[in-house]
Amino acid sequence: MQNPRLAARYAKSLVDLALERNQLEVVFADMKYLLEVCKGSKDMVNLLRSPVVKGDKKEKIINAVIGANIGEMATAFIRLLILKGRESHLPEIAEAVIEHYNLIKGIHKVKLSTAAPASSEILNAITRKVQDDLSLQNVQLENEVNEALIGGFQLEFNGKLIDASIARDLRDIKKQFQKNIYVPSI
Repeated sequence: MQNPRLAARYAKSLVDLALERNQLEVVFADMKYLLEVCKGSKDMVNLLRSPVVKGDKKEKIINAVIGANIGEMATAFIRLLILKGRESHLPEIAEAVIEHYNLIKGIHKVKLSTAAPASSEILNAITRKVQDDLSLQNVQLENEVNEALIGGFQLEFNGKLIDASIARDLRDIKKQFQKNIYVPSI
């Protein structure tokens, strides 16, 4: 994230306004859509961050690409960002809005990384285990396949990481061999 404080401030303002106007769900859906567009299109992010393209051109391009798919409040918000010269932070602001929404709704994101695709039974069991152990109501499990883990899994929640992967075990063994306590140092 380029500027998390700026993103958090704009996100809080947008969420507060959406709450005031009873449009939180609409704004949340719009920000999810904008984030997906930004993640799916490097050209869109490059357009937003381009110092060469002027603000009015950016606004016209954005309206042409996504104008019909987002609500009035999100359109006005993007216009405000362009007016203030902050449009380059739109992806970060959209992420911050989603995080703020999850905080308000009590949704907890958990990221599971496995070496191979996990079955739905395993995903459901992990979700139940996290809910039971941490006494959480709404857990949103995000599954990612990372072949570099070789086997096992990594579970990330609230900035904490549980690493039960074979790759970590191999790194630990490598460290033990490098620090051989049975061979005297010369």
